[in-house]
Amino acid sequence: MKLNADLKAFEGRIGYHFSSPELLNRAVTHASMSSANRDDNQRLEFLGDRVLGLVMAEALLALDTRATEGQLAPRFNALVRKETCADVAREIDMGAVLKLGRSEMLSGGRRKQALLGDAIEAIIAAVYMDGGFDAARDLILRLWGKRVQSVKQDARDAKTALQEWAQARGFPPPAYVQTDRTGPDHAPVFTITVRVENGASAVATAPSKRQAEQAAAKLLLAQLEKNS
Repeated sequence: MKLNADLKAFEGRIGYHFSSPELLNRAVTHASMSSANRDDNQRLEFLGDRVLGLVMAEALLALDTRATEGQLAPRFNALVRKETCADVAREIDMGAVLKLGRSEMLSGGRRKQALLGDAIEAIIAAVYMDGGFDAARDLILRLWGKRVQSVKQDARDAKTALQEWAQARGFPPPAYVQTDRTGPDHAPVFTITVRVENGASAVATAPSKRQAEQAAAKLLLAQLEKNS
């Protein structure tokens, strides 16, 4: 089987050349395109999720040999959660090579967080099956890049930290208000404003309310710590 030009270019973006091109072809085929003669990427996604987890657990243990399980768990979750997987997928323009059914394509499937996150896990599994665990580990660490080294700070739960900051000063919990929502229903963008009792506030936007709240809390924390 030969790869088309788009998939050959995609191999270049991920830095891996497939010995079995059919694995890559399957990894980019969404269930909306599956048929009796075409496998989708769901089984690969299942495997890729486990390979990603093992690689990240191994990397975190090596990165911080003194960290406890309680410290490692949130870092691990930050690296393997769907939002992070989708961010990695966007960086390699995963959406451009996905094979989608007409309805999924019309509903903005190439930009959907869950779909992109699943697809990058399928790619990981395809590389694992094609080249073995070392090849999959190299791919993951290359694509995740500095996220692994910076995860100790990124894994901090900003909303919890901001609430603890407020409680320590006798303030009520921070107030989160959705101040805007834009974009179509399949790809919304939420704007959240967070404010604490002393009048300090911050604004952030993200594809989900939870992400926007966390981003706003993180911005406000940085502002408060800078001014303290």
